[in-house]
Amino acid sequence: MKRTCTATVHEVGGAAVIELTGEVDGGAAGTLNAAYDQAVTGGAAGTLVLDFAAVDYINSTGIALIVSVLARARSERRAVVASGLSAHYREIFDITRLSDFIEVFADLDTAVSQVAGPAA
Repeated sequence: MKRTCTATVHEVGGAAVIELTGEVDGGAAGTLNAAYDQAVTGGAAGTLVLDFAAVDYINSTGIALIVSVLARARSERRAVVASGLSAHYREIFDITRLSDFIEVFADLDTAVSQVAGPAA
């Protein structure tokens, strides 16, 4: 059964975190764009964490949406990292070379601790 993509935005350790759930596909465009807007207007530091721990599925259109978020963030001089990707989707990030532009961490705690630096 298809689970519509939802996003929860909050700040952790100075990073803006977008926790995604469900399926990241063409139907997720509005959700992802609204979450990005909320994250960057929330006053968080320059790093955006995309947390995929509760994502069931990402298709090629979903990958394109992630690329568009990355492009938008880069144009605004924001770093983007990912957390919680399954082994399968880590491999997809490697194959598509997304991992050349988005550092991938095993989980949200690790991502936040790495992007926040020693002062966190």
